[in-house]
Amino acid sequence: MIFEVKALILSSLFSIPYGKEILLRTGEHLIIVTIAITIAIAIGLPLGILITRKPKLAQLILGFANAVQTIPSLAIFGFLISVPFLGGIGKVPAIVALTLYALLPLIRNTYTGIISIDPAIREAGKGMGMTDRQLLFQVEIPLALGIILAGVRVATVISVGIATIAAAIGGGGLGVFIFRGIAIVNNQLILAGAIPAALIAFGADFALGWLERYLTQQKTSNRKLGFLGIFILLLAGLLLTITLLQNPKTATITIGSKNYTEQIILGELIAQQIEAQTDLKVNRSFNLGGTFICHEAIKSGQIDSYVEYTGTAWTAILQQKPITDPQEVYRQVQQVYNEKFQLELMEPLGFENTYALIIRREDAENLQIKTLSEVAKYAPQWQPGFGYEFLEREDGYRGLAKTYSLKFKNIPQEMDLGLMYKALAQKKIDIGNATSTDGLIPILDFVVLEDDKNYFPPYEAVPVFNQKTLAKYPYLKDIINQLSGLISEAEMQQMNYEVDKQSRPVEQVVQTFLSSQK
Repeated sequence: MIFEVKALILSSLFSIPYGKEILLRTGEHLIIVTIAITIAIAIGLPLGILITRKPKLAQLILGFANAVQTIPSLAIFGFLISVPFLGGIGKVPAIVALTLYALLPLIRNTYTGIISIDPAIREAGKGMGMTDRQLLFQVEIPLALGIILAGVRVATVISVGIATIAAAIGGGGLGVFIFRGIAIVNNQLILAGAIPAALIAFGADFALGWLERYLTQQKTSNRKLGFLGIFILLLAGLLLTITLLQNPKTATITIGSKNYTEQIILGELIAQQIEAQTDLKVNRSFNLGGTFICHEAIKSGQIDSYVEYTGTAWTAILQQKPITDPQEVYRQVQQVYNEKFQLELMEPLGFENTYALIIRREDAENLQIKTLSEVAKYAPQWQPGFGYEFLEREDGYRGLAKTYSLKFKNIPQEMDLGLMYKALAQKKIDIGNATSTDGLIPILDFVVLEDDKNYFPPYEAVPVFNQKTLAKYPYLKDIINQLSGLISEAEMQQMNYEVDKQSRPVEQVVQTFLSSQK
């Protein structure tokens, strides 16, 4: 068993499809964490010192830092999308979020380390004629250094872990592998992100632990050398920050996608179509957290385009009641997007990816279930599990349960779609939601239940562009509309299958498909 685990780990880290990308993502991860810790130290240590001099501020500042720690990391990332300058998507909001999370151990340990010094030592220093500044730098900080550096260690390890969430807003890093692996139920990909992140955390903890012991055990002259090293590290982090802010993106146009296989394929399709017919450089900002993150990103200009589904736009974003006429849904979404959001809908790509409820094939055959109407009989004995968006959307669970009189044994478990597939396969849940073109459905031998009452609205895949982008590059409209009607539902499911099951790189799958259409 041990040898099998080792083999899985090694194949995850060094397999040909992922090797180069692991190095790239590890570098991104290190840069994000280094910059965030640098900024957090520059803010947290002075604040910790300040509240030792101004005790009345201690409750306020520590209370704020404590409050930040109680907020789920994904919630902070999501909130920052709409914040000007420091928000949006990419590395900048990721660094801001990590900085906020790193403040508490830095402030608290600095404060605790200094106030825990024996008052008699301070009085002795004052008796020798030391000023408050001299007392701070020559007595208090050296004596509290061990506790302060322990705070730096804790903050760094926290940041390494939370930085994996940055992938949800296009921040890159090792979380890209983890989100991708969860989405397609691929343990190799999950390990390819988790193992390097754990190694970074262990390495940082070991290095900072050594530095802590070195500085607390050395003479004053050697401590100065150590402090000089820390200063150089802070300066390097500052320079990295300035560089990042000056060059937020090197590409001319940015294509986004949601966080599952089909969306990444469609994003790559748009990117390759533009690259093949223009001189524009395309930045790929894939694996964004979901519908609303992509929508906010394109409205604010953080991305220039992504592929949306008409039914999702109509019910989830515009909050309208489902309607079944595909042309009417497209027309109304196009009109509202144009007038309200200054977004342009291109022509549909040719296929629909509708919501679907799935069960295990053995259950479908044993119980002879083919339609959603037939589920009502068994719902009181079943445990459902659904994705977060499906539970909240207008075209999601609540309306479905009402339409089909579904009264399940327990309330649905909320989970990521990738985890939901695994839970269904392992019989932890009995029914879940999926999308009709998902390549994992045949792989995991699930059965799609027929929507016999036509509850779900049409979900035509359509590229969406920011109108400012089209005003700058008007020829893009004709180039993207060349993809109109190009993809059938079977072809989309086949591409999903090739990525999910055969582990073919998305770039190759899209390139092969486009070549076959010439």
